[in-house]
Amino acid sequence: MQVVNWLPRTELPFAAPSRPQLLELPEPLPVAPAVPAPAAQAPVEPQVKPAERVKIEVPRPSLASTRTGAKPVEEVVDAPVVTRVAPVPPPRFALQLLRAGRCLLLVELPTGEAFQARDPAYLLLKDMLRAAGLPDSPQIIGEPVRWPLLARGTMDQGPEAARDFVQGFISARLEDAPCVCLWLIGLPAVRFAGEANAESFNRELQVEGLGSVWALPGLELLMEEPQRKADVWQAMRRLMARWKESNE
Repeated sequence: MQVVNWLPRTELPFAAPSRPQLLELPEPLPVAPAVPAPAAQAPVEPQVKPAERVKIEVPRPSLASTRTGAKPVEEVVDAPVVTRVAPVPPPRFALQLLRAGRCLLLVELPTGEAFQARDPAYLLLKDMLRAAGLPDSPQIIGEPVRWPLLARGTMDQGPEAARDFVQGFISARLEDAPCVCLWLIGLPAVRFAGEANAESFNRELQVEGLGSVWALPGLELLMEEPQRKADVWQAMRRLMARWKESNE
C-alpha cells in the first residue's frame, strides 16, 4: 500500500516505544510572496517602408452624360436573328403546243382555255404564220400544259419544277418529230422553256435540249400594244430562211 510511516492514535499495549524522531512534525515550508508577473508587452510591429502609391486611372463620364444625367450604356449582345424564308408560290400559266410545218410553237393561252376558231388571239396567230410562210392551220399537240398541276399536295410546284416539267414535255415531242425552230410566244413560255425573260423578246436563243428557240411577246400583249408587231416582223425576216429552206 506504499505506507512509509504509520502512527497509532492511542498507545498500544505491549507495543514497543515509538521513536521520538517520528513524532516530530515537520515545519511548514516558507511560502514566497506572490510576485506580480510582468505585463505582457504588446508585440512590436516591424516598421515597413510605405510603398509608393499606384496611380489608377478611373474612367470619367463624358461631359454630355454628366450634364444630362444619362446612365452608362451597357454592352448588349444581340441574339442571332433567325430569318424565315417565305415559300415561293407556284407560278400560274397555261401553254399550248402546236406544230406548223417544221416549226413547233409553244403559245401562252391568254384566257387559260384552249384556242377557239374565232378567238382574236388565234386569228392573230394565223396571220403571223402566213407572214412567216408557214401553214396557217397549226396542228394542236396534246392537251394544254396548265400549272400548277395539283391544287393541293406536298409536291414541289415552284418555278424550277415548272421549268423542268415544261422542258421535259417539249423534249418528248421533239423526239417524236424534230423541228428547225421552236417559237416561244408569251412570257411564261419564254421563262419556263427558254430560261429567259421579257428582255429576250424577238431574239433567237440556244437552249440545251431544245435547240434553237425564238422568244416572242404574248398574243394578248401584241393586241394591246400593236407597235410591237414591227419588232416581231423584223426578227421574223432574219429567221425566215431557217424554216423556208427546210420546207423546199
